Amino acid sequence: GNAPPGVDPEAFSWFQTVDTDHSGFISVKELKQALVNNNWSSFNDETCLLMINMFDKTRSGRIDVHGFSALLRFIQQWRSLFQQYDRDQSGSISFSELQQAFSQMGYNLSPQFSQLLLARYAQRCPNPNPSIQLDRFIHICMQLQSLTDAFREKDTALAGSVRLGYEDFLTMVVTRML
Repeated sequence: GNAPPGVDPEAFSWFQTVDTDHSGFISVKELKQALVNNNWSSFNDETCLLMINMFDKTRSGRIDVHGFSALLRFIQQWRSLFQQYDRDQSGSISFSELQQAFSQMGYNLSPQFSQLLLARYAQRCPNPNPSIQLDRFIHICMQLQSLTDAFREKDTALAGSVRLGYEDFLTMVVTRML
């Protein structure tokens, strides 16, 4: 069939392939089966759920062809950014590349915090030089942006610090978890 108005024909074609149950919607499971990192590993469940939720206008836990088309554009933009920061073209982002990416994106994060993120999101394998794939890079950046926005809402004086009660902190985090 022909692509609906406003949907890229290539995205429509891929949508039809990814929609394995022919429901007219893409689920987290179907999206995970369709997306791969540079090392051919599947995208992480959490990242697929974050992205589905981002493009799911009906809050049904799945996306239609329009949401899928927008999601593909979103992923392509992240893939371009990822490749820009993957200076050694290894297909993954190392600690130093992650530090530089954060800096260029305007985040003033300590090496210790970047190391913590890398340890949390790197693939679980014995590697003296952990690195992250595209899916985890997207995940980290989406969460950082969301939590930064929440912080800025509280930091009205742009002082770089806020005073929060425990429940205010929890509310800020929980409402921003995508």
